[in-house]
Amino acid sequence: MKHSGKARKAGFRLILLSLIVLIVVWALGAFGIAAATIVAAVGVAITPVVIVLWIVFALFTLYFFRDPNPRVPAGANLVLAPAHGKVDVVGTATEPNFMGGECQRISIFLSVVDVHVQNAPVSGKIAWFKYTTGQFLSALKAESAIYNENVLLGFEVSEPRGQKVGVRLIAGVIARRIVPFVEQGDEVVRGERISLIQFGSRADVYLPANAKIQVKVGDRVVGGETVLAVFG
Repeated sequence: MKHSGKARKAGFRLILLSLIVLIVVWALGAFGIAAATIVAAVGVAITPVVIVLWIVFALFTLYFFRDPNPRVPAGANLVLAPAHGKVDVVGTATEPNFMGGECQRISIFLSVVDVHVQNAPVSGKIAWFKYTTGQFLSALKAESAIYNENVLLGFEVSEPRGQKVGVRLIAGVIARRIVPFVEQGDEVVRGERISLIQFGSRADVYLPANAKIQVKVGDRVVGGETVLAVFG
């Protein structure tokens, strides 16, 4: 499947960077000049603790950047969850840029223990791609979708044709980097990996009025697997 392994590579880069920093700090402590003898002694003394902490960090990072293959359901006219997490908003919203006004909205909160790779909710074309700078409010707050740094992806659906689905990827107080795997004009298939948001975040899904929502507030959803809505 396209983009498989990208999240894992991002995790390994982060682990490698932390290891380089650890080695530099240890070297400065262990091989400091005579004037820094005390600092060097302290550095050597705490080395085992630092190594243990780094190992814990590395294991957590590998866990965080896990990237399971979704079991994409078969069926016509389905809209899948683009993200893993908990549905905490089902209602209406105004999205003028791609949806053209009022639409249905489903908001999914991703905690730091959820998978943070996102999947295409539908098959079709990326007709809209807009990155917007902003704040880094806690993603626990649904209003973070309005103020936080985000990327809006607009899908022109291939089944049924003529429909639109929007997905807004939202950074949080910890998640400060959104890594899209797709660009405007790309064709995607339902369940395909489309992005990565690092360390806690939110994803909003915008649907037209004729989409019949299949989830409710409090439901846990799996990216690329759970059916959010069905086009009537």
